[in-house]
Amino acid sequence: QVQLVESGGGLAQPGGSLRLSCAASGFPISSYSMSWARQAPGKGLEWVSGIYSDGSETYYADSVKGRFTISRDNAESTIHLKMNSLKPEDTALYYCARVRKEGSYFSDSSYYTRYDLLGQGTQVTVSS
Repeated sequence: QVQLVESGGGLAQPGGSLRLSCAASGFPISSYSMSWARQAPGKGLEWVSGIYSDGSETYYADSVKGRFTISRDNAESTIHLKMNSLKPEDTALYYCARVRKEGSYFSDSSYYTRYDLLGQGTQVTVSS
């Protein structure tokens, strides 16, 4: 079964840290670029970060740059998002996403904002 399963969400205090994980199954994750996206209450889906299929390139939204780190372990079919210096505005449902293969690859964050598969999401709440 082709699926993405996120874990690691929870409640964190402002300035705290969390590490999200995404387990992929049913497809060769090493062939896909992957992203994290989030949806805050009452808002649309927002792209957060992306990583190339072999991990050699990473991209971040300006809102999380310098605080979040995306990584992957293709041998374990997992994607991670380490979140430091969390802010209340980081509160959202976080989704792992498989980047849609469409046309040729190009090294720009916009390549990572098109998805063809999302997980069920993991909730992150930042509050004191």
